Amino acid sequence: MTSTLTLAEALATGTVVLDGGMSNQLESAGHDLSDELWSARLLAERPEAVTEAHLAYFEAGADVAITASYQATFEGFAKRGISRARAAELLALSVESAREAARRTRASRPLWVAASVGPYGAMLADGAEYRGRYGLTVEELERFHRPRVEVLAAARPDVLALETVPDADEAAALLRAVRGLGVPAWLSYTVDGRRTRAGQPLEDAFALAADADEVIAVGVNCCAPRDVDAAIAIAARVTGKPVVVYPNSGESWDARARAWDGRATFTTEQVKGWRESGARLIGGCCRVGPEAISRIARTLAA
Repeated sequence: MTSTLTLAEALATGTVVLDGGMSNQLESAGHDLSDELWSARLLAERPEAVTEAHLAYFEAGADVAITASYQATFEGFAKRGISRARAAELLALSVESAREAARRTRASRPLWVAASVGPYGAMLADGAEYRGRYGLTVEELERFHRPRVEVLAAARPDVLALETVPDADEAAALLRAVRGLGVPAWLSYTVDGRRTRAGQPLEDAFALAADADEVIAVGVNCCAPRDVDAAIAIAARVTGKPVVVYPNSGESWDARARAWDGRATFTTEQVKGWRESGARLIGGCCRVGPEAISRIARTLAA
């Protein structure tokens, strides 16, 4: 069921379980995500598949569904001949698909929808979201993000997920873009050790959100599990806000081959430590599926 309790209120009283990777769940259902739109393509071609993926995570124990809009941009859709008006409809549909899954689930607990706002690099579809430093100014990045964020906010998600942000400059642009929209947000960097992927110290990167009233949580996602512990401590100390963490399985993404390699290192034992360190929104990103989310939910409920 959807909740009358806000996500911020829930975070003030306990831990909330996020979902896992949208792409791996769609691929496991037999859908081809090999083109540049990735999971966003199914918003246009198979929206029911997106709803079913959300439903699988809700049924597994997730309290929050992150929409399939990570790679959904006006520019990306335009490359496929999709008009701006239709692209806006698809962005709104990403939120409605998650809402529909919440309505269908058998769960009686509160459920929330987070509208994914992926980085500029996701639109490029060349792995730039793991590098940052696009050669654009903060103002240019804000102009890129603002129209999409406005459409997503108008669809009334519970929160905007500013996620997989590799660069503090892009975070600054995103924080400007969400200002005044009336929808809370979380800010989540992808990191390498104690720095953003672009190389900025996490202390400086998290500090950007410390005084942003719209931001209800800060943290990291789409990173190796080993990088989470230090990030939690820094995020909590610098901002005083609840911490969000949803790393990958531990495998590595090869952007050129468009494939994952290595082995999974994400364990539920790590989740206990993250909660003890102050994480309040905990889930998984790429290669973390419903079974793992179910284990996380059971661990956090214990």
